[in-house]
Amino acid sequence: MKDLSFLKDLGMTGTELPVSTGVQSFGNQAHKFSSFSPVDGKLIGTIGKANLSDYERMMTEALKAAEVWRKVPAPKRGEVVRQIGDELRRKKNSLGMLVSYEMGKSLQEGLGEVQEMIDICDFAVGLSRQLYGNTMHSERFEHRMYEQWHPVGVVGIISAFNFPVAVWAWNAMLAMVCGNATVWKPSEKTPLSAVATFHILKGVLLKNQVPEGVCSFIVGDALEIGEALIHDGRIPVVSATGSTRMGRRVGEVVGKRLGRTILELGGNNAIILTPFADLKLALPAIVFGAVGTCGQRCTTTRRLIVHSSLYDSLKEQLVKAYSSLRIGSPLDEHNHVGPLIDHDSKDLMQKAITQAKEQGGKLLYGGDVLTGPGYESGCYVRPAIIEARPDMEIVGEETFAPILYLLKYSGSLEDAIGIQNSVKQGLSSALFSRDLIEAERFLSAHGSDCGIANINIGTSGAEIGGAFGGEKETGGGRESGSDSWKAYMRRQTNTINYGVSVPLAQGIKFDI
Repeated sequence: MKDLSFLKDLGMTGTELPVSTGVQSFGNQAHKFSSFSPVDGKLIGTIGKANLSDYERMMTEALKAAEVWRKVPAPKRGEVVRQIGDELRRKKNSLGMLVSYEMGKSLQEGLGEVQEMIDICDFAVGLSRQLYGNTMHSERFEHRMYEQWHPVGVVGIISAFNFPVAVWAWNAMLAMVCGNATVWKPSEKTPLSAVATFHILKGVLLKNQVPEGVCSFIVGDALEIGEALIHDGRIPVVSATGSTRMGRRVGEVVGKRLGRTILELGGNNAIILTPFADLKLALPAIVFGAVGTCGQRCTTTRRLIVHSSLYDSLKEQLVKAYSSLRIGSPLDEHNHVGPLIDHDSKDLMQKAITQAKEQGGKLLYGGDVLTGPGYESGCYVRPAIIEARPDMEIVGEETFAPILYLLKYSGSLEDAIGIQNSVKQGLSSALFSRDLIEAERFLSAHGSDCGIANINIGTSGAEIGGAFGGEKETGGGRESGSDSWKAYMRRQTNTINYGVSVPLAQGIKFDI
């Protein structure tokens, strides 16, 4: 990667401070994280490693800001978010390139991630005038009941490396129009994308005199800063995206202090192809779902459940499609697949392939680590297809890498749904079928048990308009669209007596 002019456009200096309160940056510089690109293995820049003193300084500002920001009318808060969206539009190419270079996803996906940020800003602007509560008829004479929603205060956001900026925006923009301050702990694997995002925000916050601390981020060790955040009773809501293991820890700690969590965790997503599936329609969705972001999406297609009548034909077409994939720098738009995030991820993929073979799986294609010119980082792999059985232990696990397990079924649609639902995760699912009855059964209460269920599209690529998240070990949280804004607010039920007596509910008499 020779042209790094996008870094200059984003205001990156090469040595960044680990904390920002939106207006000013600070933090410990004695210890640093180094961000190396998985694209070419080169150092992008360094960033300080915040300590607990830095954390407390950030939280002090966030708490003060929350007191002021909640008093600003919601449409005025939405206007600030609108301007943030406009700044993101202006910096879309540069930020998209940094996301691609630091994380390893294709440039199209990097640009798409920034577009998600823009889209959620637009959604939040409209939402700022639609924070509705319900009205209810009271059983008492001359009484009125209604509910309203108030800010919770400070919302904590923990995001993962695979979507280094979009997931923050999903949470922060909604929390912001709802009247909250946010504190963000981005992944230590992709910290510079967070820094660049805040460089973009700063001008808007200053121009609008937004209180310092409404938007903050902090980069530090999970065992120090992450633990401080989830233990902090001053943060009533914590949104965490990442592994199921991480989510269990967040849920346990926050739940113990009776805080609330929004957990978006692992996925072991399946596509079912019935005898009525259109293979021409299904094949592109399968391949993108399985290899997009080099298999490092929570919505990545990891299991393909195919009826025996289609199995041999689909297997042949799938291997052929995989053999045509171009693997290389994600900044080259001609390539389909970029690198894994780091060597640990590469090693986990190799371990999973070995386990699959030991458990009776057959490697049909790929799985090897690529070397030579263009692959100097050591993080490039060939996406793998493995013939497997549903009862293989490894098939029930989520390996964050491009491994697709090919599973055959011969019975009814209910048998296929049973295979899909047999895993511990419940994020995304899809059915390919031209049969209306099959489609409706898949979407029914006795169909897919996932938070996302699609017909004739893949498991990946959710739009921001719908609530995003899943069930079981996926955590049960919902982010982004629909009414997920309610998770960032506290509900209050109000009763107003406009009469001259004080009757009690349920007909209770109490005379004094």
